[in-house]
Amino acid sequence: MALSMRLSRGGSKKRPYYRIVIADARSPRDGKFIEKIGTYNPLLAKDDEKRVVLDGDRAKHWLSVGAQPTDRVARFLDVIGIKERTAKNNPNKGKPGEKAVERAEERAEKAKAAEEAAAAAAATPAPEPVAEEAPAAEDTQAEAEAVVAAEVEAATAEPAPEAEQVAEAVAEQAPAADASAEEKSEG
Repeated sequence: MALSMRLSRGGSKKRPYYRIVIADARSPRDGKFIEKIGTYNPLLAKDDEKRVVLDGDRAKHWLSVGAQPTDRVARFLDVIGIKERTAKNNPNKGKPGEKAVERAEERAEKAKAAEEAAAAAAATPAPEPVAEEAPAAEDTQAEAEAVVAAEVEAATAEPAPEAEQVAEAVAEQAPAADASAEEKSEG
């Protein structure tokens, strides 16, 4: 007769309570058992002393007779120091499934396509429209100078007539912006 040291479920629906029993390996989970050697209440806190109650002497006896503990009961026996249990290692446990890998690859392809599109857009600069109205910011002259400097750097060795026109337009707008800023500060 093959003996098993296992859990037998009791309690009500969604309120489990287990007995740690010695039973014939062929008998049903909650069926006939030989001896009850402890209890396990998973609803109690992990540090509660009444969560697992186990008669160590009877457990040692049944182990010597040849009872094989289930994985959960072996964990309990390891905690109280009766039978050492080696930790199992499942290296594939944390790996994503096939569908998750496919979705990740699709997201990577979409991100790569978006980066390529952004790079292509940055490589072909669109002509910037000439501003006709002065911005309402107080540092408009400094911003205008920065814009002009950026356009001058972007220009090649030959000076473009557009850059000169932009510089003239910015110079004309800067005094108007300063005057509007003074009017706001006075009012």
